[in-house]
Amino acid sequence: MTTLKLSDLNFVDLYVCLEGNGEPHYHQPQTTTNSGNDIEVAIEFREVVANLAAFLRTKFTDDEMGLTFDGVRMRAAKVRTAGGLLWAALRKINSIPPAIEKIGFNPALVPHLRNLGKRHGLILLCGSTGQGKTTTSCSLLADYLNTLGGVAFTIEDPVEYDLEGRHNENGFCYQTEVKEDDEWGLMLKRSLRWHPRYIFVGELRTPEAANQLLRAATSGHLVITTMHAGTVEEGLEGLLQLAGQAVGDRATTLLATGLTAIIHQTILPQGLQAQFYITEPHNPASPFRNAIREKRIGQTRTFMDQQVGLLMQSGKLFRD
Repeated sequence: MTTLKLSDLNFVDLYVCLEGNGEPHYHQPQTTTNSGNDIEVAIEFREVVANLAAFLRTKFTDDEMGLTFDGVRMRAAKVRTAGGLLWAALRKINSIPPAIEKIGFNPALVPHLRNLGKRHGLILLCGSTGQGKTTTSCSLLADYLNTLGGVAFTIEDPVEYDLEGRHNENGFCYQTEVKEDDEWGLMLKRSLRWHPRYIFVGELRTPEAANQLLRAATSGHLVITTMHAGTVEEGLEGLLQLAGQAVGDRATTLLATGLTAIIHQTILPQGLQAQFYITEPHNPASPFRNAIREKRIGQTRTFMDQQVGLLMQSGKLFRD
């Protein structure tokens, strides 16, 4: 009889009860035939999940952690419900991010995303939980390291993809983890001592981190970060609000100057849906940047629609 492992269970998110009688269940990967249904763990996998629960009871000392079990890398969080049950939610992590071409973007957009690696500034990835923001970020970073070289420094909680070390002949990545909110800004400031070409911040959380991130984006680095937001406009507003708590009205100038690209992505059964805008590399007074400076964020939708039209018509993003 073949012994099943956790790696044989095709899950995205797995929910395991550590105290109480809750039945384990999981989300399936989204496909063209299902939208990531939540189903109970089958009988044949119950022993595997029970072993995982026993492992978590001894190792899960913080509210969140990264772990590897049965060869499966996961990000885990725990919570005690009002009914007294202690649950752990585990998200599967792939060791190697997919190639940019495999994420699901419109093929005409892929070369433009790849060319961003030659620029400096801020790439902001937006979306709700579980929409692949970190996957896209790490795919972009891995592509830039492999094709263009340079040093990358990541700040994550926890590390989700294994990017540490050498990438081809000329790329190298240092990955770090932070646990407390007040460490994000400090680690970002510390990262500059490594003279990185690229900086990846796993999730933008604090005003000081937003401040340091925008300063890095306007001082010769290519910074990639993720943020929870329902639309591109909400992403811009959220970043301005966060940074504004640290630097006041200067946040609009820093963002307008430093923004290189903003992408909002949603995973649907039929594939990836993306809203985006890529700024012109040599036009600091472009209408899009001016709209940010003047806090006319709602008007950015017009420029995004125009850019999508150019991409669909000619494969270009900017008018000649």
